[in-house]
Amino acid sequence: MDFLLRMLEEQYGTEIAQKIMEGYTKQRPVTFRVNTLKSNVETIENKLKEAKIEYEKTPWSKEAFIIKNVSKREIQELYIYKNGEIYLQSLSSMLPPIILKPQEGADILDMAAAPGGKTTQMAALSGNKAHITACEKNKIRAERLKYNVDKQGTSCVFIMEKDARYIDDFFSFDQILLDAPCSGSGTLNINDSNLKNVFTKKLIEKSISSQLALLKKAIKILKPGKEIVYSTCSVLACENEDVVKKVMASENAEIVSIDFEGIESIPVLPTKIEGTLCVCPNELYEGFFVAKIRRK
Repeated sequence: MDFLLRMLEEQYGTEIAQKIMEGYTKQRPVTFRVNTLKSNVETIENKLKEAKIEYEKTPWSKEAFIIKNVSKREIQELYIYKNGEIYLQSLSSMLPPIILKPQEGADILDMAAAPGGKTTQMAALSGNKAHITACEKNKIRAERLKYNVDKQGTSCVFIMEKDARYIDDFFSFDQILLDAPCSGSGTLNINDSNLKNVFTKKLIEKSISSQLALLKKAIKILKPGKEIVYSTCSVLACENEDVVKKVMASENAEIVSIDFEGIESIPVLPTKIEGTLCVCPNELYEGFFVAKIRRK
């Protein structure tokens, strides 16, 4: 993975690049969020205590749980998992919906929705009272999305089996979440022997091309004065800030500074755009980038 290390050193300098590489080696604990459409935090805490499962909470969401003493498989054996009262999700991927703040009654587009973690989280955050269109172009992934949407009890989601780049321009939305396809450079398992075949320069180039097209489309179908959250599970500026800057130069858009309660507890990397967030991979978090953009 010499080329990745070179890219990281070029962007962040040797010290931070090493910190990221170290983050790739960490084994993260099981994390989930409470699905408030089917349960509540107090009930889940009581169920965990009954099962003698130890947990920690995060400062930025009362619904996010970090499990201390059992495996993913053991959590999946619990009724609260099988019944959709909790949803297994990485901490970093819970951030974009929280930053978007889905509103009741809003027309919301989730542009690359499968497997549905962020879609169902947005439904829960809006109390099932938003109108969410969830796009997924791949038939098998769309089935997975439908399964999760049903299991989580989200009645406000309409699934559109379509490539979001080709959505008709007559659509318009109040809020858009674009969790764009990316190289996954924030979530790599450095111990994977097959990594050099999967993580390639070609994958990065292909990702950038999709990201630019999707973000341009997002701004076009967003109502004036409304907001998009653009996110990737990459720590590379070429997929993050560079994409945002490029699209914003040609579209009528501006950055909205990201701020929420508990943000100071998140391990961050320096970014090239003030007000954006790049999470550093460590023992709790995956590498992740988030930008909030408003159409003027």
